[in-house]
Amino acid sequence: MSPPADANGDANANANADGDANVDQKVLQYENFINEVLRRDLQKVLDQRDSVYEKISMYLQLKNSIQSLQGSGSQLKTDVDLGCNFFVQAEVEDSSRIFVAIGYGFFVEMNQDEALRFIDKKTSQLTAFTEQLTKDSAKIKANIRMVIEGLRELQGLTDLPESRRRDVF
Repeated sequence: MSPPADANGDANANANADGDANVDQKVLQYENFINEVLRRDLQKVLDQRDSVYEKISMYLQLKNSIQSLQGSGSQLKTDVDLGCNFFVQAEVEDSSRIFVAIGYGFFVEMNQDEALRFIDKKTSQLTAFTEQLTKDSAKIKANIRMVIEGLRELQGLTDLPESRRRDVF
């Protein structure tokens, strides 16, 4: 015949099981927060930064084209895409004035010097914006790292050695 169960031991076991279930639930909530919120926000910021870098690249290409036009004179021969990769040769007799996309589908006619000044201002503005986006992505990465460290503490895990760590993104 087995000894009677200790009422105090059963209560402790039930409390321990409830505590473990509560910890597991919290861990799942934090993991969900990391995956659904923080990583999605990080991806949005990085995608936005990449799109701004593409705009900067386009403006710098335009700047190089304008500078080469200034050196070669005002006449320009080029291929124009009519659509579906059908090209025709075009000749621009006076390239002293050009249309520059300023955003939101608007174009402004400028002379070459005005266009170069506009491009310099626009690229510096876009570069400042990319720096801000880079800082935002660093903050989000830090938040992800902080939540992961909190999860590690919550689960009672030891810290990983430096050699096994890897970047979040």
